[in-house]
Amino acid sequence: MSRKDREGMSKRQEFREKRRRAEQRSRLVWIGLIVIGALLVAFFLIYPQVKPIAAIQPATPEARPNVNRNSTGDPNAPVKLVEFSDFQCPYCKQYWQDTEAQIINAYVKTDKVYYTDRSAGNWVSGNIAAGGGPAGTESQDSAMAAYCAADQNKYWQMHDALFTNVIGEDAGSFTPRRLQAIAQSIGLDMNAYNSCFNSQKYLNQVNQDYQDALTAKITGTPFFVISYIPKGQTQPVTTTLDGAQPFSVFQQTLDQALKAAGAQ
Repeated sequence: MSRKDREGMSKRQEFREKRRRAEQRSRLVWIGLIVIGALLVAFFLIYPQVKPIAAIQPATPEARPNVNRNSTGDPNAPVKLVEFSDFQCPYCKQYWQDTEAQIINAYVKTDKVYYTDRSAGNWVSGNIAAGGGPAGTESQDSAMAAYCAADQNKYWQMHDALFTNVIGEDAGSFTPRRLQAIAQSIGLDMNAYNSCFNSQKYLNQVNQDYQDALTAKITGTPFFVISYIPKGQTQPVTTTLDGAQPFSVFQQTLDQALKAAGAQ
């Protein structure tokens, strides 16, 4: 083999070696990128399950008479009051803090009003007429959690605990892990609760609540539907109240309904 041939072969070998090294570096870069991507995906999947949750504040449940799941009072009461609410809604919490207990004490405990609490999602004022609906999953999930608590006869304890522990709209108040912690704080059987919540047992109920709120022409939360049968008639009459009104407004409306029903 001539010197020229040997030099040519040496250059070809050198070129192949450079190409092999470049391909090896390229493979290592791709492997590194894949590993980094996998780690990032794992982080985003795992971190929400392990990151600390906001501390759970103990709730003091309001005593309610004749509780039947999400209703309270005498089912034969002359006036029925249905609240469409949202555990994330600040005005719903305001109503719960300032007015609800007064209605329970003055009208529900005296067998004048049968009170039912239902879900209506996280409403945005002014969006209803345009076909708007519930925003975010935390409203839906908290409603399902409350219905799961009702399976253990603790709907209203969960209701009070949820309002006690809301920290803002779609701010992580009611992630599945935090809902678990709230459920545990009121003494629920966690195996039964987890089975109920994870199976979305009450998703259809929450969706039906929303549809019934639309039928009632909801304009925001909290929203109240008051119905009664006027004395001497057979067909019910329905009126509505919108927002976290003071007790005096409810008092006036409920007293009028009771009078029309011949119960006052």
